[in-house]
Amino acid sequence: MYGIDIVQILIFSGINIITVLGLNLITGVTGQLSLGHSAFFSIGAYTSALLMLMLGIPFWAALILAALMAGLIGGLFSVPILRLRGDYLAIATLGFCEIVRVVLINLKVDINGRTKFLSTSLSDIPRETTLILVLVLVVLAVLFMAAVERSKFGLALRSIREDEVASQMMGINIASHKILSFAIGSAFAGLGGALYASYITVISPGDFGFMRSIEMLCMLVLGGMGSIVGVIAGTVVLTSIPEILREIQDYRMIMYGIVLILMMVFRPRGLFGKIRVNV
Repeated sequence: MYGIDIVQILIFSGINIITVLGLNLITGVTGQLSLGHSAFFSIGAYTSALLMLMLGIPFWAALILAALMAGLIGGLFSVPILRLRGDYLAIATLGFCEIVRVVLINLKVDINGRTKFLSTSLSDIPRETTLILVLVLVVLAVLFMAAVERSKFGLALRSIREDEVASQMMGINIASHKILSFAIGSAFAGLGGALYASYITVISPGDFGFMRSIEMLCMLVLGGMGSIVGVIAGTVVLTSIPEILREIQDYRMIMYGIVLILMMVFRPRGLFGKIRVNV
């Protein structure tokens, strides 16, 4: 039997909460189905890694720059896909996810297939301190997202999700709101990726494939799209399951599938969801 590492579960849960909060803004609040969130997660991870390794930039500065880089790329990527919806948007984001992964592989930024940090703030300090740092960032991220959703900008995003035509008739600039939503959500993914890379100290393009995007989407759907409380609940549950059942972790995607099927049958809006699912 394996021992359950509570501290590690909480650290990874915190990192995933920050990341999925970004996906919730894009998919849950704005209604843009994204299957490429792990691409921005990887951009944040590699940006922070290269800045610290090659340029010697301090951890906090690298963290901020990684989030900004992911947000910038996310905003630029959203421009040509503004008119896409539903399955077409999902396919476009999936394609972007694979493009980023292949580019990272071809850039050959690995050392023997892995990128290893010489020294990072999170790898050099006690794990309990790391946990406190991550939890502080989670609280700040939740407060920020709550403020965004309560603002006029957040209300406009919800209006766009419900009916783009009606929103446009009311004077809402659909394009600018979608771009900014994608940029903010991508920046949160970049921040999560930078924290992840700094904590585990080794990364590889294979860590950021399509399946990671699916895991993030599963966390969002389980908790309930459009709900910050749902993001926290779904993320903690699906982050904990693989660690608690580590002996059968190879079957975690089967467990995710079973959980999602049960949720669609008994709780179609998720644990704390606010969005009605049409069946």
